[in-house]
Amino acid sequence: MDPILSISRRTRRTPWTRRNAEHGVKAYTVYNRMLLPTVFESVEADYHHLKKHVQVWDVAVERQVEVKGPDAAKLVQMLTPRNLSKMKDDQCYYIPVVDENGGMLNDPVAVKHNNDRWWISIADSDLLYWVKGLANGRSLNADIFEPDVSPLAIQGPQSDELMARVFGDSIRNLKFFRHMKINFNGKPFTVARSGYSVQGGFEIYVDGTENGEPIWDALFEAGKDLNVRAGCPNLIERIEGGLLSYGNDMTIKNTPYEAGLGKFCKGPAATSCIGGDVLRKEQENGPKQQIRGLTISGIAVSPCRNPWPVMAKGAQVGEVTSAAWSPDLNTNVSIGMIAKDHWDIGTKLTIQTPDGNRDAEIKKMPFI
Repeated sequence: MDPILSISRRTRRTPWTRRNAEHGVKAYTVYNRMLLPTVFESVEADYHHLKKHVQVWDVAVERQVEVKGPDAAKLVQMLTPRNLSKMKDDQCYYIPVVDENGGMLNDPVAVKHNNDRWWISIADSDLLYWVKGLANGRSLNADIFEPDVSPLAIQGPQSDELMARVFGDSIRNLKFFRHMKINFNGKPFTVARSGYSVQGGFEIYVDGTENGEPIWDALFEAGKDLNVRAGCPNLIERIEGGLLSYGNDMTIKNTPYEAGLGKFCKGPAATSCIGGDVLRKEQENGPKQQIRGLTISGIAVSPCRNPWPVMAKGAQVGEVTSAAWSPDLNTNVSIGMIAKDHWDIGTKLTIQTPDGNRDAEIKKMPFI
């Protein structure tokens, strides 16, 4: 039996913690010192529902680092090797954030409001302190703080219909990784076409904890005939879709090139950001290892709580960091960091799992 998570005041609640309990949440993880649901009915049942209907996810754990002031744009560009110079005021960019050694600190989504105001919607790490330190150390004119803004994700094939019922048909015209303002109870909120699934959907940046439950309730009332349910990021679906998890699939020990994010590291920004000197060398020589997808033979594998060694001819050539049984593909799918000489599609390898050695093969991601 797995240990029980003791929840105290040190573990921050979200605007929807009470609603999650009412909808039967069965498991949590801790993410940015907050509660993130991981299971409602079961991982597999949640997976099937997500692919057919629509779910509302409490992803308030994706905390915002707000960067505001005359030097805001300059500071945000210092954080990432991705070129932000052509970014519009209604765009969201997925950005690798690196340290002075080129190591991944986070892989957030940058939400630009204007040159002087940005939100950095973070994965699980204390990025706020890094951004504040850079602003202080470089004497930049920018305020950096965590606003009371919590994302609520609406994901699944029926997400457009549900959102249109609550916020109007104009929401259907919102393009991927663009954001717009919606009105709810006379208040404006930012909504983006984005989310941590490949089923399509939106993220509402709920400004003010007090507005959380009213928006949640309105979505559930409007979606009764759409079979709307409370949900959460789903392990199976995100591996099938090739979505990476910071802290699992890549860490501060990995560069963006190792994480397969080289397409976001082009032009002068890639070598002028913090850590640019290191990234320049890897840009020239290429990484020695990189994230790859693998299928794993046999029955469903146990949860991958610690990396599993990937072997070739008795030598370790990588590790699997995320794995799950895919009902739609009828095989185990996984994500791992693999050495250059063994990462080609079709390469046969062996994985040391808790259930014994398994045959594996490098596959193209996304799997679906």
